[in-house]
Amino acid sequence: MNTQEITIELPSDIYLTLNESENELKKNIKISLAIRLYRLRKVTLGKAAQIAELSRYEFENVLADNNVPISNLTFDDVMKDTEKLR
Repeated sequence: MNTQEITIELPSDIYLTLNESENELKKNIKISLAIRLYRLRKVTLGKAAQIAELSRYEFENVLADNNVPISNLTFDDVMKDTEKLR
């Protein structure tokens, strides 16, 4: 997988404030970004897991822990699919 590096500026005391290491903060930022993009339907579940650097199963668990539905299907979507199967 090709990657793209993005630089963001944060306060110099951020690690102390959050009581996190640089690696922990990077991981949390990637997971937060992946959740946000998934919720906005900008990326698929698989792509979001890739952004978070987690397996799909691990990312599904993260979504569940954050009360984010794993499926973006609406009730109407399910009803339309049911009608197609009849």
